[in-house]
Amino acid sequence: MSLPRPALSAALDGCTIVIAVDRRSLELAAALERHGAAVRHAPALTIVPHIDDDALIEATRKLIANPPEIVVASTGVGFRGWMEAADEAGMLDDLHAALSGAQIVARGPKARGAIQQAGLTADWVAESETSAELGEYLLAEGVAGRRVAVQHHGSGADGLDELFEQAGADVVSLTVYRWGPPPDSAAVCRSVVSTAQGEVDAVLFTSAPGAAEWLAAAGREGVLDDIVDLAATGRVLMAAVGPITASPLVSTGITPLVAERGRLGSLVRAVVTHFGGGHAAWLDTSAGRLELRSTGAVLAGAHIPLSRTGTDILAALFEAGGSVVSRQRLQSALPRSGVNTHAVEMAVARVREALGVPDLIKTVVKRGYRLNVLDPAEASA
Repeated sequence: MSLPRPALSAALDGCTIVIAVDRRSLELAAALERHGAAVRHAPALTIVPHIDDDALIEATRKLIANPPEIVVASTGVGFRGWMEAADEAGMLDDLHAALSGAQIVARGPKARGAIQQAGLTADWVAESETSAELGEYLLAEGVAGRRVAVQHHGSGADGLDELFEQAGADVVSLTVYRWGPPPDSAAVCRSVVSTAQGEVDAVLFTSAPGAAEWLAAAGREGVLDDIVDLAATGRVLMAAVGPITASPLVSTGITPLVAERGRLGSLVRAVVTHFGGGHAAWLDTSAGRLELRSTGAVLAGAHIPLSRTGTDILAALFEAGGSVVSRQRLQSALPRSGVNTHAVEMAVARVREALGVPDLIKTVVKRGYRLNVLDPAEASA
């Protein structure tokens, strides 16, 4: 029995993070948990490999018989899947020999990593990770009369086959995997609803199709606008492994956190830095720096757990930024409170007790409550 790996930091204490990821989700979850996060799995799509696909094997045989001059690797998982399929069919050595003399180009660092893992060398990498940049590069190089093998990503056509054929190339198309339905559609629905309700601190994406489908699920559940609003105020962080993955989020009006390098480790570091490095939304209060978490608060650097109701009460006060929040407004955060304003007083008292700083939440007679927020002059004093 293996012992649990030691924690690396408490940067994500109190954070609930949804990972809308299929491939390597356990690895990503473990990395986040080592910084204190609670992780929920909600992959919006599944990668369906084509290991037994006759068309892929036949195309591979043709490339072995008539090797390509150019090889295009669109994705890391796809290129590795192609090598695995060739290995299953007993053709890996022959395929390796057929590709060893070709110019190999990659659509981003993950594809380059897969090429290197296969014992080959990428001659050029599209740093923007776009098919458009890759296509422009090869057209400038010249593809007329040349045999080009194109490994596609899971969402299907990317326009490269047609682009190269129109330029006079002999194109061999290879689709190594495709996107399938989510393994648990109910989990996806729960994830979008809980995100819209403020029960999630961050949602992580590693593919554009997965991001698009998760957003589509939010639209079907009628909560997409709420998620966009929460992202705009900093209450929920939407994070993507690279600019291509981020594109569906940007199109929806969300400004996501984008990892500097298109790898899971970089994505984890970016999220840890966001929450642990003071980049999350915060207020300067009489008790120190206050940040919200889905499970409570971080006050003066320490995570303080709160009940769901307590978190909702504090969130309403936090959003007001020090302005007065009426008892009626706070009452809406209480379950089954009816018209009992005494319930609000009790709920606020419990939050004060949990925070350990009674003066942090001020009572404004006949009006409501507010956070004891410092003005800029006090904060800089």
